[in-house]
Amino acid sequence: MTKIISVLNQKGGVGKTTTTINLAAYLAKMGKTVLIVDADPQGNATSGLGLDKKVEQGTYQLLLGQTTLADAVRQTNVTGVSIVSANTDLAVAETELAAVQGRERRLGLALQHATHDYVLIDCPPALGLLTINALVGSDLLLVPVQAEYYAMEGLGQLLEVFRRVKQSINPRLSLLGIVVTMYDSRTSLGDQVVEQLQKHFGEFVLETKIPRNVRLAEAPSHGKPISDHDKWSKGARAYKQLAKEVAERA
Repeated sequence: MTKIISVLNQKGGVGKTTTTINLAAYLAKMGKTVLIVDADPQGNATSGLGLDKKVEQGTYQLLLGQTTLADAVRQTNVTGVSIVSANTDLAVAETELAAVQGRERRLGLALQHATHDYVLIDCPPALGLLTINALVGSDLLLVPVQAEYYAMEGLGQLLEVFRRVKQSINPRLSLLGIVVTMYDSRTSLGDQVVEQLQKHFGEFVLETKIPRNVRLAEAPSHGKPISDHDKWSKGARAYKQLAKEVAERA
């Protein structure tokens, strides 16, 4: 049975797309089939896998009912990973969906036909209609949180939106967990952030922490996940462990 996971934080720069791409790659290495849905108008999940964002059938067309999931799916260079790409049209999707009946369910309806083991939705850094579509269509929510001073800021708002969607539209939606990213074990700040998160969210804080890692930061510019760019790096080992933890929890 397909598990649909929204990867979401309304703050930018927390490693959301990096987590989506590398989690997908390591789930695929575990023998799973994975579909990434690039729901961020910036299209970083698409370009991060070395693909052109200029596509005629992508997430925008899927949301507007102009294409089917089967026609929108593209293969990537990573075995077991495919993608529905974001193109420039996605930036106006929220405006165009505003007048559409059942607008918050469009993505979920399209993903009913998914046959992959996992669907990972790379959400935009905002709590608008694209994000609501992702949550309504998902089984699980994964929240990347950067190990920095303002880590907790905005988390309450995000989880309130999660609660409302769960209560009113999608009762099957559950919190998979919170994953700490850009963690630096050499500073006390990272440990303080983890401690605060555990105090507030307990077992929902995943054990795996994603470290700050140069090779991890380089990988998107080569259009590759870290598993293909440098599989022996600290970042690669962390995402391999994260994939195992996510699979167990999911």
